[in-house]
Order: sequence, then structure tokens, then C-alpha cells
Amino acid sequence: MLRRMFGVRALFGLRARVRRGPYVAWGLGLALVKFVIDTGLVYGFTGKTWTPFGYVVPSLVLRQEALGSVPQGLHVALAVAALPFLWIGLGMSVRRAADAGISPWWGAGFLVPVVNYVVILALSLLPTKEAAAWSPPPHLFAYRAPGRPGGGDGGPPSTVPLPPGLRSALLGMLAPVGLGITILGVAVYGLGTYGTVLFFATPFAMGAVSSAVYNANGMRPLGHTLGVAAASTVLTGTAILLFALEGLLCLAMALPIAAGLSAIGAFTAWLIASSSGGVKRREAALLALLPLGAFGEAKTTAPELADVTTTIEVDAPPSRVWPNVVGFSELPPPPEWFFRLGIAHPQRARISGRGVGAVRQCEFSTGAFVEPITVWDEPRRLAFDVTSQPPSMAEWSPYRTVNAPHLEGYMVSKGGEFRLVPLPGGRTRLEGTTHYTLAIYPAAYWRPFAELLLHRIHGRVLEHVKRLSETSEGR
Repeated sequence: MLRRMFGVRALFGLRARVRRGPYVAWGLGLALVKFVIDTGLVYGFTGKTWTPFGYVVPSLVLRQEALGSVPQGLHVALAVAALPFLWIGLGMSVRRAADAGISPWWGAGFLVPVVNYVVILALSLLPTKEAAAWSPPPHLFAYRAPGRPGGGDGGPPSTVPLPPGLRSALLGMLAPVGLGITILGVAVYGLGTYGTVLFFATPFAMGAVSSAVYNANGMRPLGHTLGVAAASTVLTGTAILLFALEGLLCLAMALPIAAGLSAIGAFTAWLIASSSGGVKRREAALLALLPLGAFGEAKTTAPELADVTTTIEVDAPPSRVWPNVVGFSELPPPPEWFFRLGIAHPQRARISGRGVGAVRQCEFSTGAFVEPITVWDEPRRLAFDVTSQPPSMAEWSPYRTVNAPHLEGYMVSKGGEFRLVPLPGGRTRLEGTTHYTLAIYPAAYWRPFAELLLHRIHGRVLEHVKRLSETSEGR
């Protein structure tokens, strides 16, 4: 009996009953093991450690001043090490809930940060129900309870009456998480590429895997299949956020394409399974090509130079506008919500010197652009290169810093210029242009985001220059 309680089945399976005592014992033991593993990884990468309190509160883990900035590889290592513990904790919590006579779905609260502590505490206190007091709606799980609840000794059975549909749903949600994080690690942290394999092929494959696993033991409704695939997509994003691999804003921008392609992949696998009796192994083996595709994409893609130009009319002649283009005073705080969420925005500009060779610094919320002047045609045209630039955003995250590689080196400003065109009546058409490259693919999806943000950044500067030039604040 003890071996049955504490064996491998109790850890990794979805059938063995999990009573209150083993749940608490295994929970404390595995928490200690995970603390030792994670602390070892942190020490191996940084030579430092964190405190048990900082470890227990996730939002404080990487905020410890003692750790400082940590290598990107540490985030990946922590994520990979957490996956088996995530599955064990979820599986045991679901079966503990069923053993306590409440809906097993309460055990899925183990996946929700902060809420999971409440769920664990409740499941550690609830006693075992001698007879199954809960049964799932038949339309949801198509579940038939065992004929006689109870073992040969009159006690509770050794297997928990966990609905097969729920087991399949949990597997269908978690299997794509492992796939998604693996491809993210290979593509981004291994090959340094944000490409179509990551943003197109991977969500499609995740949806297909979710659908295939969920329907492996019998076909289920398409609506339920799509729901499980959507849940797996959200769960993957949550895991990426909690492991500090990406920030909230970038995940939000990627969600529409990821959710849509995941749904298409889930539908495709459901259609194949319903018409041919399941997804064959040789079809599932195609997933092994994803890392190879990422490798090929990293070697064959190169960003193209693009331009974004924004125009405004100023009720002042070019001679009055020019000084406010060369350098300008403090801008007011941005009202736009996306700037307040962390997108880099201009704050002020100053210049050292005059003419070609002078160095202009345009200071953003994340740092300064260093812009040596290449064309000084007063008061008609000012052009410059960009030799140094700050991160494109300060990602929102429960952690102090997010070391997402795309923050630096993937959207790169190569240079820019201002053109001042005289108009009748002493007015000026002021044009601001940025020359940039975008190394995040598919460009057709990401470029509209990039150009929208550049237009908004241009607009803030041009409106400020207009106000300064039209009022007594101007030079």
C-alpha cells in the first residue's frame, strides 16, 4: 500500500489516488528538491544564491539585489528544470481534488500564480471522501463512474475516479507548453532568431499536438478541442512570462497570431484524426523538423533597410523651426497607454558642436540615441547616423528586468533626418524620417507594429517642435 501511495504512479500518472498525507509529504519534499536544483543553477550561472523567502515569492526571485543582472541561459535552464515539477504538481493537485470529493478542475488552480498557494493549502486540509461525492457532467467528459466505489477492504479505491476527458485535457494543455518553450529556447536563445518557425510553425504545431493528445483515446467535440488548444497557448505565454523569457507587451502582440495558428493546427489535427482514426506517428515526427527549420532560417534571412516618414505643418518659417529640430527641451509625459507600459519614447535632445561631425543625443525613456551629424544644411535638412541606441522598450514583467534578446539588436535605427520645406505664408512642412531594420519575422506581421510605433514617436517629437516654434518657448 505504501509503495502504491509513494511510487512513480503517484507522481507522474493521472489515475493513482492521492490522499492528504502523501500530498503534503510529496509537496514539501519536491519543493525542497526544486529549491536545491534552482539554487544550484543560479549559483552555477552567477556564483550567487537567493534566499528561501525570495524563492517562495515568484515576483521577488529575480529582484534580489544580490543577484543583479543574470545571464539569459539561466532563464532557459530554470524553465526546463521546472517542467517536470509543473506536471507533478498539477497531476497530484487534480487527483487530490478528486480524492477530496470536489471537482478535479479545482486542482488546475495549481497553474495560477499566487492562487496556487491557496489551492495547495486547501487541498492539504481537505479530507478524503470515502465515496465519490462528485461526478462530472456527462456532456462534458462522457464519463462513466466505476461500478463500485471502494476497494476490497471496504476502504477507498487505490485509483481516483478522475474523468478520462479531464486527463486528456490536462495532457493536451501541457504537452504544447514543453514544445513551445523548447522551440523558443532553440530559436531565440540558441540561434538568435525571431522567425516564421517561432511565430508561425510553432503555434500551429502546438495546436496540432494539443488536439492529437486530447483526442487520442476517442474523438471529442471540436469546440472542446479548440478550447484546450487555446488554454495551452495561454498557459505557454504565462510560463514564458513567469520564467522571465519575455515581457507582457510582446506576448500580447504575439497572442493574436499564436492563438489563430494554434486554432488552425488544432482543427487540422482534429480533422485528420476524425477521418483517419488518429494522428499517425510518422505525422507527429514532422515536429522534429521545427528546430532544423529554425536553424535554416537563421542562416538564410537578413533584415532589409526600411524608412518611416511622418509629416506635420508648422505655423512658423524654417529659420524658427530649425533650432528646435537640432535640440529640444523636455517633452511632457506621454498620454498613450503603450508608452506608459514600457515602449521607449523620446524625452529631450541636445547637441554637442555644430555642423557635420557634431554629435546629437536624443534621450529616450530607456537611454540615449547617439547621432553623429552627416548633413547640416541649415535651415533645410539635418541628417544623422545612429551609432548607439538603447533598448526598444522596458518590458512589463513581475520581475525587475527581462533579458529578452529582442529588446536590443532586432529593431535597429540606422539613421534619420529632418527636412524643413518652406510653404506659402511663412509656414513650414516638417518631415521626420527614420531608417531602420527589423530582424523579427514574418516582417509582414511585425512591420505594421514597428511602423505604427515609429509614427507615434515621430509625432511626439514633431508636435513638440511645432509647439516650441509657434510660441514664445521656441528659440
